[in-house]
Amino acid sequence: MINVEVYRGLPVTEQAVEIVERKGTGHPDQMCDSIMEAISVALARTYLKEFGVILHYNIDKCLLAAGRVEKRFGGGRVLEPMELTIGDRATYSAFGKELPIREIAVEAAQTWLRENLRRVDPTNHIQYRVKLAPGSEELSDIFRRPGDVRCANDTSAAVGYYPLSPTELTVLAVEHELNSAAFKRLFPETGEDVKVMGLRRGNTLDLTVAMPLLAERIESEKEYFDRKQKIYAALKVFLSEQSGFSEFGIGFNTLDQPGRGLGGVYLSLLGTSAEDADSGQVGRGNRVNGIIPMGRPIGTEAAAGKNPMSHVGKIYNVLAHRLARAICERFEGVRGAYVLLLSRIGEPIDQPLMASAQLILEKGVAPEPVARRVEEMMAAEFAGINAFCLALANGAFSIC
Repeated sequence: MINVEVYRGLPVTEQAVEIVERKGTGHPDQMCDSIMEAISVALARTYLKEFGVILHYNIDKCLLAAGRVEKRFGGGRVLEPMELTIGDRATYSAFGKELPIREIAVEAAQTWLRENLRRVDPTNHIQYRVKLAPGSEELSDIFRRPGDVRCANDTSAAVGYYPLSPTELTVLAVEHELNSAAFKRLFPETGEDVKVMGLRRGNTLDLTVAMPLLAERIESEKEYFDRKQKIYAALKVFLSEQSGFSEFGIGFNTLDQPGRGLGGVYLSLLGTSAEDADSGQVGRGNRVNGIIPMGRPIGTEAAAGKNPMSHVGKIYNVLAHRLARAICERFEGVRGAYVLLLSRIGEPIDQPLMASAQLILEKGVAPEPVARRVEEMMAAEFAGINAFCLALANGAFSIC
């Protein structure tokens, strides 16, 4: 069932206060989401290569337990490695052939770590605990049932929206900038564990940014605060050029306190707080559009690692945002959209129990003609859902 109506609430950009968060590449929660999604893509590709079809799996349970390090100005050492638990369900064999699931999972995790965290040695700094078991008979049977479209393996709801607000875009842009290759070349002493919290009050943006400096590149407390000031200045320039906010404030590593030595500075040996301070878990990080928006409706499903052919907790989460964007870009007079999708377990994923779109229209736009066209577009998108799912399986869409 498809329902299209006019949005009756106050757009977030017109509200007095807006709060948006972004957890960056080296944040423990973001690491878990990214690694599980990398494993999901690796498994999907393996199943397609070996069997021509994606089989049952859900790699959406993960815990990154923090390790222990000894830090000092100028360096340090790892005392105890981090531990990554990779859990839930996977198909180990089909059509008489066994697959090395554990090895595929660990290799995908190590590849992601190697490509995204400069200081983390994926072999020596992390231990791997793989707890993947075959799925239940009923959920595995979904992949043996006839039909071109898989059945939903859960009763689940998801919500998406478009466009992102200026606050959301700025928070996202700041983290991307701080973790960009160009910024790391300019400031190689910065780690990847970036967290950005944005608070908009009226037309003023206030950012709180956390990002460690690498111990081996900082020889003293004085050098730490000198480098911190240079990084702050660069961030201020970036915001003045990119954010669109004429008034903004920045708090950078606000726990710091001069005169307290190692206790008053944010140093990291490996570039992530998972080395000794903070553990991580799937589902506690960014939503599939890359941010954590406090003033928007958000779902509770963790999309990372879920099966891209049957698990609506992933499929509908990503699809809801893409549908909202398509509505805004294709139909004149629509300046914003919310899309809510609901599945029922056992029903084909191209036949949601409810697909609801709420439209924010320009003044004077008649809602009925737009609603009819949006309904037709949404029906067409669901008719082609298999192609979308295969692209999702291949990692075509960022989900965190």
